[in-house]
Amino acid sequence: MPSSSTEASRADLFKLLPVEERRRRLDAMTDEDVAALEFDWGWWARPSQMVPAGDWVTWLAMAGRGWGKTRVGAETTRLWVQDFPLVSLVGATADDARDIMIEGESGILQICPKDERPLYLPSKRRLEWPNGAKSLIFTADEPERLRGKQHMKVWADELGAWRYAEAWAQLSLGLRLGKKPQAIVTTTPRPTALVKELKADPTTLVTKGRTYDNAGNLAPVFLKKIITKYEGTRLGRQEIDAELLEDNPGALWQRRNIDANRIAKLPQLRRIVVAADPAVTANATSDETGIIVAGLGMESPAHFYILDDLSLSASPDAWARVLVQAYLTQKADRIIGEVNNGGDLVETIIRHVELDGKRVGLNASYKAVHASRGKAIRAEPISALYEQNRVHHVGAFPILEDQLCDWDPAVSTDSPDRLDALVWALTELSGDPAGPIKISTGLLARMRR
Repeated sequence: MPSSSTEASRADLFKLLPVEERRRRLDAMTDEDVAALEFDWGWWARPSQMVPAGDWVTWLAMAGRGWGKTRVGAETTRLWVQDFPLVSLVGATADDARDIMIEGESGILQICPKDERPLYLPSKRRLEWPNGAKSLIFTADEPERLRGKQHMKVWADELGAWRYAEAWAQLSLGLRLGKKPQAIVTTTPRPTALVKELKADPTTLVTKGRTYDNAGNLAPVFLKKIITKYEGTRLGRQEIDAELLEDNPGALWQRRNIDANRIAKLPQLRRIVVAADPAVTANATSDETGIIVAGLGMESPAHFYILDDLSLSASPDAWARVLVQAYLTQKADRIIGEVNNGGDLVETIIRHVELDGKRVGLNASYKAVHASRGKAIRAEPISALYEQNRVHHVGAFPILEDQLCDWDPAVSTDSPDRLDALVWALTELSGDPAGPIKISTGLLARMRR
């Protein structure tokens, strides 16, 4: 249901005035005054979106989809560069830093008036502001680039999606210039160890916001899509209401286990596979195509490694290119494709994939798999591998981990696509001679509930 909060921006309050009063006030303004309102964040922002007072080091803006997190980060950066010559930007990935934080609809280049707009120099990984200030651009996928760098202020976006916690450690160590070094962190409230640790830090000021807080500025089709997908679900509490969820007791996977076995450096591998759970359509309501890269280690008994999550919503031609590119880049042994929905679609389309003008999918090793058993039955042996501490995520894969730790087979038989692709990958790899998978007593108890 919509927010009951009375929080409103000055623009919201203006809309509530009688028509005649609004007209009178507008008539008293010059054309320049009216034009300036477009870039006046104090006019459009709700009170919770303004930089808070207080002696904090990190402002954690943890909010649901559509609340305005990106705009808040961009506007805070715009405010800070007026007084501080070095305000750095850190995105979850290089693409996110460019496409969301800088060039996005609510990004820095869009929210600045022409005379304040910085020069974007992607080759130098920085923004140069008209007043001489600079914003160095980093990605959390490359923690080493943050090592030794110093900052006065920082905007860190989507911390819950950062693959390597080391990036935050390096950023924090460099946040030491000026009289009051500070960071704003804008993120969806994923219950990763890093987000929970930051939230518990006494120097962190937390602002929470729901999707509905910004309903007046969101397109009805967006609201409908979010409500249809998430409302009434555990993930809805995260994605709409901005709750930091704990583990779902009915799920086959638990975050504490994934966190305990997470690694940063990949060991030598015996085999690598790329598994796909394909979507056969490409429209606004289509499922994602789950694409997971996994490897088999050299240990005995066998250990398994999740190397990458390349899942996406795309046309068959687009996801097939991602699939084949991953196969080539990772030097994988095989592509695994579920064929229940698409029939021979997966093999047919990967054989015709062209990269750089060459049909590179022709010689890919491919294996079709059929879902002859229920999803829960297929997933249980794989979750057992996790419980035996034999599966290691190389870095973090937040969306995949959300799906693993939220899906309760007793509640829904329709498992998510990333989860399915992971199950197919590890099912293929666990055919290793290391022996049969044993299911622990604790897992059996959860399965029988």
